[in-house]
Amino acid sequence: MIHGQTCWSWRDLDERVTALAAQMIERGVKPGQCVLLDAPNHPEFVQAMYATWRIGAVLAPVNTRLHESDFASIAEVCKPVLMIAHSSTASHVGAVKAAVGPGLETLWLESSGPDAISTYVRPAGPLQDRGVWEGDAAWYFFTSGTSGPPKAAVLSHDQLGFVVTNHLADLMPTTTETDRSLVVAPLSHGAGVHLLPQVARGAATVIPLSFSLNPAEVWELIETERVVNMFTVPTILKRLVDDESSSTRDHSSLRYVVYAGAPMPSRDQQHARAVLGEVLVQYYGLAEATGNITVLPPHHHGHPSPPGIEFSTCGFPRTGMQVSIQDEQGNELPPLEHGEICVAGPGVFPGYLNNPKANEAAFRDGWLRTGDIGTFDEEGFLYITGRSSDMFISGGSNIHPRDIEEKILSHPAVQETLVLGMPHSTWGEVGVAVCVLHPGSSTSEEEMRQYLSERMARYKVPRHIVFWDELPRSGNGKIVRRTVRQLFLELGWDPQLGPGTGEKKAATL
Repeated sequence: MIHGQTCWSWRDLDERVTALAAQMIERGVKPGQCVLLDAPNHPEFVQAMYATWRIGAVLAPVNTRLHESDFASIAEVCKPVLMIAHSSTASHVGAVKAAVGPGLETLWLESSGPDAISTYVRPAGPLQDRGVWEGDAAWYFFTSGTSGPPKAAVLSHDQLGFVVTNHLADLMPTTTETDRSLVVAPLSHGAGVHLLPQVARGAATVIPLSFSLNPAEVWELIETERVVNMFTVPTILKRLVDDESSSTRDHSSLRYVVYAGAPMPSRDQQHARAVLGEVLVQYYGLAEATGNITVLPPHHHGHPSPPGIEFSTCGFPRTGMQVSIQDEQGNELPPLEHGEICVAGPGVFPGYLNNPKANEAAFRDGWLRTGDIGTFDEEGFLYITGRSSDMFISGGSNIHPRDIEEKILSHPAVQETLVLGMPHSTWGEVGVAVCVLHPGSSTSEEEMRQYLSERMARYKVPRHIVFWDELPRSGNGKIVRRTVRQLFLELGWDPQLGPGTGEKKAATL
């Protein structure tokens, strides 16, 4: 483990994990109870992860950018008995204590004193073994959905064991103990899962000193530490390849730049490949499937899309997993027909924590229903065409935003966009496109509408096209569709005329 001047050997990590695990037991943490982890990326984060599992407790890592009210809601779901926090997240502790009671134990990351994790370096003696069984919960993975109360996907130990093997087989097949992996996304989510196969293979993990993304630091570490792999999300990957350091630093050591979490526009994929070479590995998945649905290895980037599909494939089914396109009745559909993407296999979670209603909606006849709409081509490559919840109906026609967004992004002035359906008194719903332009670029609604009308059916062209300075995002960096919809409503959306007079205000939010 490398973090600035800090360098832990595997023995160091093991001893620290044992020492912290003993302290957790002394504070009364029992097998099956929850440890809430609210901290930025740091070696002590990893120490806390493995100490929790060593005593048979369940880890619940949470995005530090969430609001105090979010932490209260999360605590009500997972009922933590111990919270591990950081000075930068101290205000969250009070919210959690208010939700679960004053008996909550607390430890502090990157701190000093008896409640500091850094105190627990060497074990006082052997630790009593606390075994876990098949099906025992290991991780409460709070989903990044942008509506409704938080849901904790329960990830079991045997499920994570399969994921480690699957990641090594499909994403990073040549990983060895001589490799180094760089953490550039929060360990509380996908980067934490990516860490597990590194530990399994004995590869070193490099953690930047900066809590937030610093592209220059990332490229420096890639060069100096000879980084071989890293996990990213599309927004992070785009920032990295757009940074000038990508052309001045040596990144020839990279073999696998893994990205997931959201669709990446074809334009951005092509640019990243031009900068990095053929090292991109995309995977598609949900928290509920621990990311194990499809994989697109480096040599399959650029796979041609079938007629009628304007965006890139997300790959083919992962090793050991089954993927099916199903209609509303659960019947499997043939290639090139569109339906809901459903998945089964050992990477699928057993269900949500204490949420039978959500579990009933999530499964049908043993298949996990992703809520994503897609199709297979004749060669078995999957294409995600949208979310069932994102689709809107205008004048009786079903419209999926994603293909419209891809067309908008092909315009040279547009940096990012979001298309959604808004209420209309005549058509039921109409499409609205919110566009963020590249710095120094300009276009108009009229010019954009003409551009789109030459590239898609007339009924798909958004009725309204507006320009904002930025799009609202969740704590996980995802664009929040429902928040954009609510902004339009608050700013005076008219069911006949469209955006209200407060539209310009929205551009500064």
